[in-house]
Amino acid sequence: MIPLDFTGKVALVTGVGDNESFAWFIAKSLQAAGAKVALACHPRVMGIVESFLTRDADRESRLLPDGTEFKPVKVLPCNAEYDTMDDVPPEVKGDRRYAKFSEYSIKGTVDAVAAEFGGIDILIHSVAFGREVTKPLIDTSRKAYHEAMGISAYSLTSMVRAAAPHMANRPGGASVVGLTYVAGDRVIPHYGGGMATCKAALQIDAKQLAWFVGDKNIRVNLISAGPYASRAARAINKDFDKLIDHAAGHSPLRRPIGPQEVADSTVFLCSPLASAVTGQILYVDCGYNVMGT
Repeated sequence: MIPLDFTGKVALVTGVGDNESFAWFIAKSLQAAGAKVALACHPRVMGIVESFLTRDADRESRLLPDGTEFKPVKVLPCNAEYDTMDDVPPEVKGDRRYAKFSEYSIKGTVDAVAAEFGGIDILIHSVAFGREVTKPLIDTSRKAYHEAMGISAYSLTSMVRAAAPHMANRPGGASVVGLTYVAGDRVIPHYGGGMATCKAALQIDAKQLAWFVGDKNIRVNLISAGPYASRAARAINKDFDKLIDHAAGHSPLRRPIGPQEVADSTVFLCSPLASAVTGQILYVDCGYNVMGT
């Protein structure tokens, strides 16, 4: 066997909002492999995440394979809409949901984790938001389109820029992994609000970023996950199960994916086993992406 031992590694996982998301399973798997895991969550869901981490009713969702519980070393607020606190408008700073936090920008969050733990070895980008995602692209407003692009795509560039000084030339190298979807490659009619365009942008940005930080021994890859009925996905489309059934019926493996499979593939990309893999999109979708219409 080839062991995966992340002991001494520091992982920053962004985008955890509940205990069903890909980010949640990835964070658990990274801790199971030995990493210290810090979570960066949107300020408005901090209380929700903290409850999942402590409530007895959610204990089973926290369990790791060895029977211990998932316990991040830090949970920080982070709004991927803002690169620094100077970008936050006064009305947001004055919002009661934000007022209790003095820092929730991308750079501030990244710097805080690096300062406390001596650097960052792994960065997970699991952030996406489209205000009009239920609308087809042709009906999406310019404002919503630009907002979705900034949060869902540009935030990867912002995070890598902020993290690169703290990830440069770490022992064994450092790894950035983001999440994308096949809608960045082909037309998925119900994936609206400009989100498909965001995924396409995310994909080319990840390839470019792999070049710009490669000389610092930082790798940048994406996982294109198959459809999965997370809370967020179900909220977007009430018929999401039909999308899952379609993908399962038309995939070579003839089944849907599970979130743990995405987490396992992420751990692989963050490990020394993928030391020469960068600028790639790894499809974890039971082969659905290779099929014709």
